[in-house]
Formats: sequence, structure tokens, C-alpha cells
Amino acid sequence: MENTKRTPLVMVNTGNGKGKTTAALGTLMRAAGRGFRCVMLQFIKTTEDRRFGVYGEIKSAEKLGIEILTLGDGFTWDTKNAEKDKATARRAWEICVEKINSGTYDIVALDELTYAFTFGWLSIEEVLEVLRQRPPLLHIIITGRDAPPELIEFADLVTEMKEIKHPFATRKVVAQVGIEF
Repeated sequence: MENTKRTPLVMVNTGNGKGKTTAALGTLMRAAGRGFRCVMLQFIKTTEDRRFGVYGEIKSAEKLGIEILTLGDGFTWDTKNAEKDKATARRAWEICVEKINSGTYDIVALDELTYAFTFGWLSIEEVLEVLRQRPPLLHIIITGRDAPPELIEFADLVTEMKEIKHPFATRKVVAQVGIEF
């Protein structure tokens, strides 16, 4: 990484609009171009979902030297097994804690983490405690809808994506390769 003064930040991309993960990936792309060591850990997405294959962001990130780990079981709001989802989130969080504390990265993105709070899989308190104790120069990006007030208060930068118009709502256009995945 380039030798520049750095103030570690916690950044949150939240809201009901599209673009939370995309914004995080844009930051990781910019940082990787400056020599930052970057990882994104995805709480919901899974490489096991054959409907989508390998997500486009994983293919691109690989080329840029950005590590992405999919740790979820897919779109769990369609779940049939809430206990399994909670256990999956717990395992994912343990991997996140390892990555955060490893000293290996300059930026760690916790994609879709807010859903773990929404569904009661993780407590905001335990996550904030890890963030408080993180290595001194580590940036954190957190994405997902419905960021809890405690996270918004704790973060240094919060951006809310607001949906104005969506092609699914207006024309029933479903998720497309290269746009959503």
C-alpha cells in the first residue's frame, strides 16, 4: 500500500435501494488500485446457488487481487430452517472475526451483514465490540438494508441508498447477469 496518512473508518451502505454491495466493491476496487489488501465477506450469497453460478463480482475481483468469500446459504428470507441459518451466520461471523483480526488486510467489507441483525442471528453489541478492538488502521465496510441505529451511530460514514424506481416494480424485469449478479 502507498505510504499515506490513514484514518481508519467504518463505512455503512444501507437503505432499500440498489447499489450497496456495488458501492462497497467500487471502494475495494479503488483501494486495490492503491495497493490496499482487500477482502469482502458475503453473509447471504453462496457459490452453491446454481441459478446464478459464480457471481460476476467474484470473477472481476479475482482479476484485481480482491478476495471475496461467499459464506451464506443463499437468499435466506425464503428459509425453511431458521436454526440452520443462524448457525451459518455464526460460522460466517467467526470467519469475519478471523479476517478482521488477522492483520492481513487494509479493508474488510462485511457484505449483507445487517441481515444478521434483522433476523436475530448476531447481536449488534458483539459486532461493535469486535470493530472497536480491530487493528488500528483497518477500514471496515458494512452493507445491507435496515442498519440498526447503534451501527449508524458507531460508523464514521453512512450512505443510504433510496429506491426511486426499479424495473421489477415497473416492468417485472428480473435480476440480470452483469447487473445484479
